[in-house]
Amino acid sequence: MQKRRVLTLLLCLLLTAALVIVAGCGKDNKSDVEGSSGGETVVMGEGEKVFDLTVSDLDGNESKFEIHTDKTTVGEALQELDLIDGEAGVYGLYVKTVNGITADYDKDGSYWAFYVNGEYSSAGVDMTDIVEGDSYALKVEKA
Repeated sequence: MQKRRVLTLLLCLLLTAALVIVAGCGKDNKSDVEGSSGGETVVMGEGEKVFDLTVSDLDGNESKFEIHTDKTTVGEALQELDLIDGEAGVYGLYVKTVNGITADYDKDGSYWAFYVNGEYSSAGVDMTDIVEGDSYALKVEKA
């Protein structure tokens, strides 16, 4: 009887360990997004067009992405992958959240700045066509 209890306990422990391992292997690209800092590049999406995106928070932490899409604009591609969220405004999409990080101008004067090839963009993400070879960045800045 004692031997049977020990075997049952061992079997339960093995099954629990297997469930933990299997659950960890079932991640999709979206769940990997949050852990993308530290130099590695997360590849997201599918499509003919490819571009690089760097996301920087207020503390200078960076996340790097390689985006694959068939969309026309940077904004469309990033919205399709749930990397950005915001509100429609007079000047296009007002980006409020990027990669799960919200910038709240009303609270602390922070906002998402959009850069193309290292230069501050005069157009928003939803009005910027994807250009082969260009790199894009979204950085939290303070006014």
